[in-house]
Amino acid sequence: MNSTLPSALTLDVVTLGAPEPHAARDFYSTTFSAATADDGDSVNLDLHGTGRLTLSAAEGLAADAGAEPATAGFRGYVITCVVNQPTEVRALMDAAVRGGAEVLKPAKKALFGSFSGAFRAPDGAIWKLAAATGKDTGPAAESPAPTETTLILGVAAPKASKAFYEALGMPVDRDYGSKYIDFHPAEAAVRLCLMERGVLARDAGTTRDGDGFPSMVLTHTAESPEQVDALLAAAAAAGGRITVPAAPTAQGYAGSFTDPDGFWWRVTH
Repeated sequence: MNSTLPSALTLDVVTLGAPEPHAARDFYSTTFSAATADDGDSVNLDLHGTGRLTLSAAEGLAADAGAEPATAGFRGYVITCVVNQPTEVRALMDAAVRGGAEVLKPAKKALFGSFSGAFRAPDGAIWKLAAATGKDTGPAAESPAPTETTLILGVAAPKASKAFYEALGMPVDRDYGSKYIDFHPAEAAVRLCLMERGVLARDAGTTRDGDGFPSMVLTHTAESPEQVDALLAAAAAAGGRITVPAAPTAQGYAGSFTDPDGFWWRVTH
């Protein structure tokens, strides 16, 4: 952890932009049997204690981030949910398809004995479902729930991106060089991971081509306005770009930055 920072950056909430947030709520609550709560124009989603997501109107999300709303092709990220066994991967894939998802990779046995499949949700986000084992170990849960949720960012150079996030105080958990790097997650939050963009796209069953706002904002909740300022300054010094300077808001105090690969963060108090 960077000892010069009053607090480390943590991934507290992942916000996904959707053309129709309430339709996206229905899809995710049905597919993952997840608890949801409406908050005006947005929807809060709890993935069984493994991550906190918010579904928000895509145009409004882009406007708040200081970005143009257009996005095309691969958005540069994949959300991975780990479940206990292959039967549960199949069950969640089937539920996603019934809800209108597009299968990118059918559920099947993968390398090193794992089992996985990938789909694109109706809102455009790509999800991967995985089990650590290729064999069922018992009866499947009636409503399979993730045991871990990971947001994988497709980056140009994982080692360089690792250095950026370490400069903001994020502690590395597993480091496999340019192949895979992840960070210790905050409590009950999504884990952040880094992979090379092309490798990530192939793993999800799509192409790496894409540009524009990724229709996703990552949120860190700071303990004070001073911590908001310090994290934004640290992001700029480490190679990020301030997109919305810190200022008072209707909810408190906040500012935004992008990392060197263009992923958007909002730091709020």
